Amino acid sequence: MAGVNKVILVGNLGKDPEVRHLDNGRAVANFSLATSETYKNKQGERVTNTEWHNIVLWTPLAEIAERFLKKGGQVYIEGKLTTRSWDDQDGNKRYTTEVVGREMTLLGSRQDGDYAGSGSSAAPQQQAAKTESPVSNIPEDDTDDLPF
Repeated sequence: MAGVNKVILVGNLGKDPEVRHLDNGRAVANFSLATSETYKNKQGERVTNTEWHNIVLWTPLAEIAERFLKKGGQVYIEGKLTTRSWDDQDGNKRYTTEVVGREMTLLGSRQDGDYAGSGSSAAPQQQAAKTESPVSNIPEDDTDDLPF
């Protein structure tokens, strides 16, 4: 039976994405993502723990990140954990664990009209506050005819 390697994170960017364009035309974006959990300790005080995650995105998500993600912005990332190693200048073996994103959804509100609502396409979406629900247009005396 095969294992499962799946990570889902919702957090805020610690810095603007660093995007590199490789010789083969592919783009790769790297950024840190903060996730926080809040709880009450034994003394009843609220405590917030923040965990930092290294995120890697490849084309086409890297290009979307370059265009729309900014420091402090909220994003949903779905991907897998990977660990890679290298030798530093002193010949020591170093390791890092990263989340390689496979899916991304931009969360929060638009900033300066330049924030797409979803990472699945680069086209901006309408904000929900501007969209009127069709259910709110139904007169109250007709609610008995609704199928739900």
